[in-house]
Amino acid sequence: MSTEHVDVLIIGAGLSGIGAAAKLATEHPGRSYLVLERREASGGTWDLFRYPGIRSDSDMFTLGYRFKPWTDDKALADGASILRYVRETAEEYGVDKQIRYGQHVLKANWDSAAKRWTVTADTDQGQLTYTCSFLWSCSGYYDYDAGYTPEFPGRERFEGQIVHPQHWPEDLDYAGKRVVVIGSGATAVTLVPSMLKERDPSAAAHVTMLQRSPTYILSVPSRDPLANSLRKVFGEQRAYDVTRLKNIAQASALYTVSQKQPKLVRAAIRKMTQKMLPEDYPVDVHFKPTYGPWDQRMCLVPNGDLFKVLRKGTASVVTDTIETFTEKGIQLTSGEVLEADIIITATGLNLLAFGGMEFAIDDELLSLPETMAYRALMLSDVPNFAYTIGYTNASWTLKADLVAEFVCRVLAHMDATGTQVVTPPRDPAVTEEPFMDFEAGYVLRSIDKLPKQGSIEPWKLKQSYFHDVRAIRKSDVADGVLQFS
Repeated sequence: MSTEHVDVLIIGAGLSGIGAAAKLATEHPGRSYLVLERREASGGTWDLFRYPGIRSDSDMFTLGYRFKPWTDDKALADGASILRYVRETAEEYGVDKQIRYGQHVLKANWDSAAKRWTVTADTDQGQLTYTCSFLWSCSGYYDYDAGYTPEFPGRERFEGQIVHPQHWPEDLDYAGKRVVVIGSGATAVTLVPSMLKERDPSAAAHVTMLQRSPTYILSVPSRDPLANSLRKVFGEQRAYDVTRLKNIAQASALYTVSQKQPKLVRAAIRKMTQKMLPEDYPVDVHFKPTYGPWDQRMCLVPNGDLFKVLRKGTASVVTDTIETFTEKGIQLTSGEVLEADIIITATGLNLLAFGGMEFAIDDELLSLPETMAYRALMLSDVPNFAYTIGYTNASWTLKADLVAEFVCRVLAHMDATGTQVVTPPRDPAVTEEPFMDFEAGYVLRSIDKLPKQGSIEPWKLKQSYFHDVRAIRKSDVADGVLQFS
C-alpha cells in the first residue's frame, strides 16, 4: 500500500483538532491536510464520555471557537449540545471529509534529508504510513483508554457494581438505589445532582459524595442574560464577541485575585457556599479546601444544583478516607460505614502526552522529558511540529484558538520566506522547570513524563489568556528564537 503525503497532518478529531483543521482550511486553502482519529467518531471528550449530566465546566462563550458563535441559550452546556456544535463546525468547514477514523498513531519519525515526517498508524487493516511536511498533535493530554482509579482495599468484596465515569455502561440502572460517588472534582459534582433529578423515575434513592478533601465549588447561572439580550440587538457574532470578552475578563480577574488575595477569595466563596446550604451545615468540614483558590481548578455548578440536592436531603457529602470496601459498601477510617448498591469512582484521569505517540528524529527516539516547551505549543529541537494543549485555569479552547492562529502564521511566514523547516532550538542557558505549575493529582502523578518548561519566555508557560494574546497572537513569529531554514 502506497504512503499518502499531505502538507499538514493533524492528530485527533476532538474539539482542538477540528478547530485546528477549520482554521487551517480557512487560512491556507491550498494546503492539503488530513485528520487522523483513533476512535470511530469525532468529538473527542464529548463523544467518549456518556455519564449522566456530562456538561462543560467552562462557559460556552469561551469554550466555543473564536470564529464560530455559540448560539444556544445555555452558557454551561450539556455534552450532547457541545458534540453537535463541534460536528457542525467540522461540516461547515469541510473538515468532516478529511477525517480518517480508526487510526491509532504509534510513531512519528522526522527525516532531516527529506524534510518530512513519516507517521505510522495502527488500523483494522494493519499498519498504515503517512508522510507530512508539518505534524500537529491535537490529541489532548488524557489517556482515553482508562481513567485513574486508586487501589481500594477490599474492592473485590463489594457485591454491587463499581463504575468509572470514563466507561459508563449504557444499561446502568440506578433507579431507587443507594449510590456512592468517590471524588470531589468536576465529574463528581456533575453526577450527584444529575442522578437525582426530580420526577425522574430513573433517579437514585440517595447519592453520597465521598471526598478525601474538599474542592472549591462555585454556583453560576446556567444562562448568560447579557448574551441573550445582546443577540436581539447586535446579532449572533457581535453578541458572541462581546460576551466572550466579558467572560474572559471575569475569569482572568478571579484567577488573578485568587493568586494575590487568596484569603479574600476563600472568605467570599465560603460566604456564598454557606448561603446555599442548610442552616448549621458543617461548611468548614465539607467545603473548605486545604489549598488556595485556583491552586487547583475550581468546579462550577449551574444554578447551584449540587447545593439544592444537599438541602433537599437526597444527597450528602462525607469527608473521610476509605479503610476498606465491604460486601455492602465502604467502611471509612472514622469507623462510619456507607452502604451502597453502586459505587462510582470519579477519581480522575491519567495523563498521556500526545496520545502515547513515540517521536524520533532521524530514527533516534526522542525522550519527551528532555525537551523544553516553546510557548507551550512546540518542542525544542523538534522540527515542523506543534501541539495544542489548553489552559488549566480557563477554557481549553482559548489556548487552542491561539495555537491554531500561531501555526497558520508560521506556515505563512515559511511561504513568504521560501523556508521549509521551522525549529525552536534549545537554549542551554534557560533553567528547567516542571511543565505545569498546578497541584491537581492528575498532573502531579505524571509530571516527570512530560516536557519541561523554562524559567524565562518564550519557554515559560503563562496561564494567562491576555498575556498570550500579546505573546502568541500579536508577536512576530520570527522572534529570534524560532529558526527557519
